Amino acid sequence: MTSAFRLLLAAFAVLAFALVSFPGGVRAAVFNPETFTLSNGMQVVVVTNRRMPVVTHMVWYKVGAADEPQGHSGIAHFLEHLMFKGTESLPNGAFSRIVARNGGQENAFTSSDYTAYFQNVARDRLELVMGMEADRMTNLSLTREVIEPERQVILEERRQRVDNDPYAQLSEHMSAALYLNHPYRTPVIGWAAEVERLSLEDIVGFYKSWYAPNNAILVVSGDITAAELRPMAEKTYGVIPPGPKMERARPPEPPHNGSRRVSVSDQKVRQPAWNRMYLAPSYTAGEVEHAYALQVLEQILGGATGRLYRSLVVEGKQAVSAGAGYSPERLDLTSFGFYASPRPGVEMETIEKAVESEIASLLADGVTGNEVARAKTSLIAGAVYARDNYRTGARVLGSALASGQTVSDVEAWPTRIGAVTVEQVNAAARAVFNEKYSVTGLLLPAGKKS
Repeated sequence: MTSAFRLLLAAFAVLAFALVSFPGGVRAAVFNPETFTLSNGMQVVVVTNRRMPVVTHMVWYKVGAADEPQGHSGIAHFLEHLMFKGTESLPNGAFSRIVARNGGQENAFTSSDYTAYFQNVARDRLELVMGMEADRMTNLSLTREVIEPERQVILEERRQRVDNDPYAQLSEHMSAALYLNHPYRTPVIGWAAEVERLSLEDIVGFYKSWYAPNNAILVVSGDITAAELRPMAEKTYGVIPPGPKMERARPPEPPHNGSRRVSVSDQKVRQPAWNRMYLAPSYTAGEVEHAYALQVLEQILGGATGRLYRSLVVEGKQAVSAGAGYSPERLDLTSFGFYASPRPGVEMETIEKAVESEIASLLADGVTGNEVARAKTSLIAGAVYARDNYRTGARVLGSALASGQTVSDVEAWPTRIGAVTVEQVNAAARAVFNEKYSVTGLLLPAGKKS
């Protein structure tokens, strides 16, 4: 999954809730999904949106890069590519051609926690794509002749997106330093040397272990109801036998006792950048009671009206950009990050001290009631129109369910955000912004010392 799509998905997670105001407060209407489970264990979620006669059809597998065997990095992403290569009934390339011929769009993406496949099609073409997706769930044709050309495609993708992009290199190094033991330290696209060694047997074994209806979630959003979808789901996916029960046995992250620092210098860098990441709880891991407060804190610190931008860009005129980011959707521990990019002539040390001063002020003085109230209002207001897009519900619910949350968690998001207090935001900041949980990263022009 590309970094741009990760940012988009994070935005959807914030904007994923339609709210209705009532006297005395805000009550969530959210997606109002319908759910059922097929006899083979496949979870099905339906979000009805009658605005247009179209649907988004998504299959989410609860397996991602963090579930790969050690030494086999990139196998989840490799398999995502190979899923378009064909089955006995659909030859190589036929899947995409049929979707396009029927006026649809389709793609797939891999993250650390899941792999997802989707098609946007007219309502009357839904059963067609369901049948094709069900076919490749268990009938994928894999041979050495199929995988070798795709291996070269993936290695070239890595060269273009990472090896030729200094910022992507810095991101890889920072993740590898932030997580001492957890597989989140490994890039989704994989290390080139390990991708080169992945065998046909490795890939087939991974596919047969993880790609099964009982390890998948079907989410359909658009012009359909659960009653209308169920017969199609039973006809296509329901006839597939369940696979082995897979446990996501990931190694725990050990205690952190020291900060880390990495830098990347490259002649392609035109604009230096400073970054810091702190290990942080997610919705489902660590001190999860801090997750919603950290979302509010991100709103206070980041964005064009946040503390960092106002202090470093508008008032101090030390930086051309500054902000903060937090993604609580991960299955395991996530990160809370700060970033800033200096104006010409401003030293990186000056930028670092300026951000650290803002963090120190936050820890000493905390946030105010007005800041928390504005942040919550902004989060809620930004969610109002999310339901208008028929694709949003499928993406938000699918990523949440594949990452350890429940439908109830998604539906309760507005209530939980609305309940965050000043004291909770300050407690979350004190719990997370500890230097020993941090990695600082510098992106510098060639020859510039950190």
